[in-house]
Amino acid sequence: MLVKTFGSAVYGVEAITITIEVNVSAGQHYTIVGLPDNAVKESLQRMESAIKTNDWYMPRIKIVVNLAPADIKKSGSAFDLPIAIGVLGASEQIEEPERLAEYIIMGELSLDGTVRPIKGALPIAIQARKEGFKGLIVPKANEREAGMVNNLKVYGVEHIKEVVEFFKDETSLKPVEVNTREEFFDAQQYFDVDFNDVKGQENIKRALEIAAAGGHNAILIGPPGAGKTMLARRLPTILPPLSLYEALETTKIHSVAGKLPENSSLISRRPFRSPHHTISDVALVGGGGIPQPGEISLAHNGVLFLDELPEFKRTVLEVMRQPMEERKVSISRAKVAVDFPASFMLIASMNPCPCGFYNHPDRECTCPPGAVQKYLNKISGPLLDRIDLHVEVTPVAFSELSNMQAKGESSSVIRERVIRAREIQTERYKGIEGMYANAQMSSKQLREICVINTAGENLLKRAMEKLNLSARAYDRILKVSRTVADLAGSADIKVEHLAEAIQYRSLDREGWAG
Repeated sequence: MLVKTFGSAVYGVEAITITIEVNVSAGQHYTIVGLPDNAVKESLQRMESAIKTNDWYMPRIKIVVNLAPADIKKSGSAFDLPIAIGVLGASEQIEEPERLAEYIIMGELSLDGTVRPIKGALPIAIQARKEGFKGLIVPKANEREAGMVNNLKVYGVEHIKEVVEFFKDETSLKPVEVNTREEFFDAQQYFDVDFNDVKGQENIKRALEIAAAGGHNAILIGPPGAGKTMLARRLPTILPPLSLYEALETTKIHSVAGKLPENSSLISRRPFRSPHHTISDVALVGGGGIPQPGEISLAHNGVLFLDELPEFKRTVLEVMRQPMEERKVSISRAKVAVDFPASFMLIASMNPCPCGFYNHPDRECTCPPGAVQKYLNKISGPLLDRIDLHVEVTPVAFSELSNMQAKGESSSVIRERVIRAREIQTERYKGIEGMYANAQMSSKQLREICVINTAGENLLKRAMEKLNLSARAYDRILKVSRTVADLAGSADIKVEHLAEAIQYRSLDREGWAG
C-alpha cells in the first residue's frame, strides 16, 4: 500500500516541503531513496525500534521510502517521525491514511518513541501556512517557536504514541497558543546590563551613542582593563527595539542554526555575538556541506563584537569585507547556493600594542621600535576603511571608580535619543530600499545629503592637513557628522558637529603608531 506524508527541509533560512512516499509491498529489504544523507538513512533503525517498542507491527516485507523532490539533498534526523507514521499508515495500522496528507510532520525519534527537538521549526511553520496545510506536528520543545505563526494549528508532541492516537481519533491534541505580540513587546525593555553600571568613560559612551544612532561600525583602542568589553556589551541596550519583521527574520536564522533555547518564541532583543579569536573563516561567515549560518548571520540586526581584533587570523577578517558592504553573505556549493542575511554593526576592540600600554597616561610601553605599527598592520586598510569611528579608551581614574554615589545616564535615556535620530534617518531614506541609517550612504548620496558650509569646509581642510588624515577619513567624517547633527536635531551639519566627528579618526592620523 502506498501512503504519502509530508515533511520539510530547510535550505538557507527558507523551508521546502518534502513529500515522503512510503510503499509497503511484497519483497524484501528496507530502502530510502531521494538523496538522503547518512542521518536520514539511519532513521530506518530508529523508526523500527520505536515501532516495536510501542507494540506496533513492523512489516517484514519490502518497504520503499521516497523523499521527493528526489534531486534535493536531504539531511538530518528530523524525517524520523513522518517516515514512521508513513510506515504505520502504509501497513494499515492507521486508518484513513489520507488524513496524513493534511499535516506537516517533523521530529527525531528516540529508540523508545520519544520525539526529540529539531532545527528550523519556524521557517517550516511559515512554509506550511503558505502552502495551506491544516496543521503542523512538531516536538514539544519546538511548539512555541512554530506557534508564532498565526493561522496555522501547531501541535507539540512528546511521543510517537500521541501522533498515532491523534490520527486514530483516540485522543485529541490541543494546538499551542502563543501571544507573540504581547510577549515580544513585554520582553523588549528588559536587559541584564545598563550603561549606568559603567563608571566614567563619558566620551566613550558618547561615541557608542553616535555609533548606535547612525549604524556605524566602531573600534575601541585602549589598554587592558580600561572597560572596552564592558562598554561594548552594553551597546544593544541603546539600539532601537527590533521591529516585528526584524525579530521574525532574526529568529528564523537562529532557528535554522539550532541556537534557540527550548520552548522559546520570538527573539525580542537585538543579538550580541562575540566569537573567540580562534574562530575559522567558515564559522564566521557560514558554510559547510549543507550551508549553515555563521556568526555574522547570527548577529543579523544586532552587534558582532570582535574582542582583541589583531589576534584574529587575517583570512578570517578579510572574508567579512564583502558581507559588510552587501549586508548579506552568499554561500555556493556544488549542488546548492544560499543567501544568509548579515546586516550587523561591527564593534571591535584592541590593545594599542603587544604589551598593551602604548599611549597609557601612567605606564610605559615596553614594545621595541616598530612593534606598534606592526601590530596595527595586522588589520588591513580595506577593513579599517569600513569602520567609521576609532575611539581611544583610557583607564578610569580611581576617584571615579570609588565614587559609589555617581550614576551615569541609564541606557533607556540614551536609547530615546538614538530612536529619535533613527526616526530622522528613516524619513530621510524613505524612498530608498534597504537603507535605514547614515552608515549606509554611498559616495553619491554623501555629496547630496552631507552638505557643509564654508566654515565647515575650512575646518575639515585644516584638520586633514594638520592631523595628516588619510583620504578615506574624509567620507567617514562626513557620515559621522551627519549622525551627530541628527542626534542634535539639526537639519544642517554645523562646525561643532564636524569637530566632534574629526576626533573619532585616531588610526588615520599619520604617526599615531609612532
